Amino acid sequence: MRKIHLLLICVFFSFIFIVFYLSLQNPKNYDTEDLIGKKITELELNLFGKDGTFNTKEISNYQFTLLNFWASWCAPCRKEHKNLIRLSKNKNLKIIGVNFKDNEDNARQFLQEMGNPFYILAEDSKGKKSVNFGVYGIPETILVNSELIILKKYIGPLNSKDVNEISKLIKK
Repeated sequence: MRKIHLLLICVFFSFIFIVFYLSLQNPKNYDTEDLIGKKITELELNLFGKDGTFNTKEISNYQFTLLNFWASWCAPCRKEHKNLIRLSKNKNLKIIGVNFKDNEDNARQFLQEMGNPFYILAEDSKGKKSVNFGVYGIPETILVNSELIILKKYIGPLNSKDVNEISKLIKK
């Protein structure tokens, strides 16, 4: 009987070891690189602070669109904001700001203080619709052309290098 208990314990721990070993071998990094080159899904977002909606198929009216997911409580969003202001000066680029899980008054104050680079301002107060764009943290920014194809995705705050890259892409 003692040998059976010892055998069961060995089998149990071997099973646990194998499960952990196999789990550690699978890459678990969430990667959204596979979105590049694909069409964005048609999606409606509520306009920020007003009645009405913005449908992503409206993006086809613009030569290039930058979808920027941001919030007033996000320190990296504050850091990247000056770069969005720079990009907003490009005539063939429209920036759509999607305010993510934010308090409306705080977001308004943020834009009043930092400036508003957004051509259209939408909101995703629960963060549910942003998942369709592969957004899992903010800030995230997606460059889309008039055919609704994702050209580039930036995870984290945009920096000067990103601004230069976007500027080159939209001048082609």
